[in-house]
Amino acid sequence: MRDTLARLTIIFFSKLPLRAAYGLGSALAYLSYLYPSKLKRTLKTNIGLCFPELPPKHQARLSRQSWVEMVKSITECGTLWTMDENTLSKLIPKVSGEELLTQALSKGNGVILAAPHLGAWEIIGPYCSLRYPMTCLYQPARFPKLGEFIYTARRRFGTTLAPTSNQGIRTMLKALRNNELTAILPDQDPGNEGNVFAPFFGIKASTMTLLPRLAKTSGADIIFTYAERLPKPYGFHIHFLPAPEDIASANLEQAAIQLNNGIEKCVRQLPTQYNWTYKRFKTRPPGEKKLY
Repeated sequence: MRDTLARLTIIFFSKLPLRAAYGLGSALAYLSYLYPSKLKRTLKTNIGLCFPELPPKHQARLSRQSWVEMVKSITECGTLWTMDENTLSKLIPKVSGEELLTQALSKGNGVILAAPHLGAWEIIGPYCSLRYPMTCLYQPARFPKLGEFIYTARRRFGTTLAPTSNQGIRTMLKALRNNELTAILPDQDPGNEGNVFAPFFGIKASTMTLLPRLAKTSGADIIFTYAERLPKPYGFHIHFLPAPEDIASANLEQAAIQLNNGIEKCVRQLPTQYNWTYKRFKTRPPGEKKLY
């Protein structure tokens, strides 16, 4: 039942103009913010941990703004998962730093896009896959019908989806050796497997080693990217940014530090549009108390 309801909700929002989807999303956000929830507690905890220098009233303002943007990220998915190429071009009036991609691809070793949960990350894949051969790691949704819908939507412009498994990693390496684009969400908590602890906003966070290991093995450049959600006119500004030095270091702790530095730099450019509802600090070093 929940599977069908989730899919129908996405289809409903896909029929609305983006402006209407954002308007409805904002209204839902303001109403839902009045009531306690686990997601809201996580959001407030993360903002308190990451911005301790902000006065309480500023933290509260950032929490409210981030909650609205989080709901918008849901209501915009109907459009992002069903739009055609013509609509896509109209929704992206500005792109900054794409020359980094072309320069990196000229080296012949492929490119790894590090795309944090910032802004409208779902539009990065369609934009890039229309211009370059592209492979992305993919973890199926909890609900089968919704998962099938999302899988089809993400592949419609030619993106290859690789499962989050050893086979998927081999697929990513093959794509890089063919001088293609690959993409990874670098700010997920990998738990206690394939991880090291590195500071993120000054807090120790379980950080993936997959991305720097792929870069080290393949020789691919790492480029950070995010899609800024624009207020008016409605659309997105896609940013491509260079990665910090030593992000592909053989010293995985140093590589993880630089990976988190790169993510943090992106987030500080657009803090209201980061997904603060995600339990980024769930996995703790041995002996440390839980933060959620």
